[in-house]
Amino acid sequence: MARWISQAPGRICLFGEHQDYLGLPVIAAAIDLHIRMEASARSDRRVFVTMPDIGEEEVIDLDQPIIYDRPRQYLRSGLKVIQDQGFVLPHGLNVTVRGDIPINAGTSSSSAFVIAWLKLLLKVCQAPLCDDAELVARLGHRAEVVEFGEPGGMMDHFASAYGGLIFVDTRPPFQAQRLPCPFERFVLVDSLERKQTLEVLRSAKELALASFEEMKKRHPTFDVHKTLTEEALAVASQLPEPLSNKAEAQIRNRNLCREAYHILSGKNPDLKRIGRMLTEHHRWLTVLGVSTPRLNRLVEVCLAAGALGAKLNGSGGGGCLFALAPGREEQVAAAAEREGARSYIVRIASGAEVVVED
Repeated sequence: MARWISQAPGRICLFGEHQDYLGLPVIAAAIDLHIRMEASARSDRRVFVTMPDIGEEEVIDLDQPIIYDRPRQYLRSGLKVIQDQGFVLPHGLNVTVRGDIPINAGTSSSSAFVIAWLKLLLKVCQAPLCDDAELVARLGHRAEVVEFGEPGGMMDHFASAYGGLIFVDTRPPFQAQRLPCPFERFVLVDSLERKQTLEVLRSAKELALASFEEMKKRHPTFDVHKTLTEEALAVASQLPEPLSNKAEAQIRNRNLCREAYHILSGKNPDLKRIGRMLTEHHRWLTVLGVSTPRLNRLVEVCLAAGALGAKLNGSGGGGCLFALAPGREEQVAAAAEREGARSYIVRIASGAEVVVED
């Protein structure tokens, strides 16, 4: 009897945090923490999914219409999305889901879950597009974000589907570009501070959009993509608070991502410079109001232990941060652990994959 094993990696965002909803680019990397799904065929038309890590189960009847009775029912939305593509599961499944990605901590566990699920479903359906990373990422965004009317871009889905280090143009229709990866390892630190992703994301997004809308009213030629830094900062300085400093933070972070792209696209990138830029990015994210005192403390602890740079990861408001610390990973991880956090030394991972065992 056939058995399918699907897995998809989590991710860190190096540059461009809180920029995708402005249509500005981001740089992200897949990490070797995964959501893993093991599945076997059933003789009926039911899907039984067991998730022992979180103590949950779900049963779906494939012969019944797919209806959402609560938010974020990704198993159901994944099935709906592939059905919309013209694919139908030929039989039921028994599925067990496990993972080592920190949950609700900014490392894209939900997107990895969705991508692993879609890869599994497409492979069971013997769909050729299962091997198309871009299409899988787009379907993942539809299943996780569009189906539930939630905010969010495609960075997480591209990172999990593609793997490696990627540059993402977040302007519709969205595009991802693979970058050469000079990094061997990062230290991922889970602050164990519970985060409120949607609340933090909505608040930061509303202020960013309001600040740029006001800039556009005052200076109709302002364009977040094209206006040069000095002119953009001059316009931002004319806004009332809190819009003024939020606009400046977004412009500074825009520039950091652009500079990082040029450094990482070239030969022999300066990792010390990248480290300093990561820390600068974190400080501007603090201005945006998405960091916390605990995250700020852990960033300083990592730097004091020898990291070249560190920043929060994900939407903020708690959750994870990561540090770039070549040759000092163990010391940085230990320092964070002494602060009561949980540390992982992670490597850059390949993208989602599914294998079939007979």
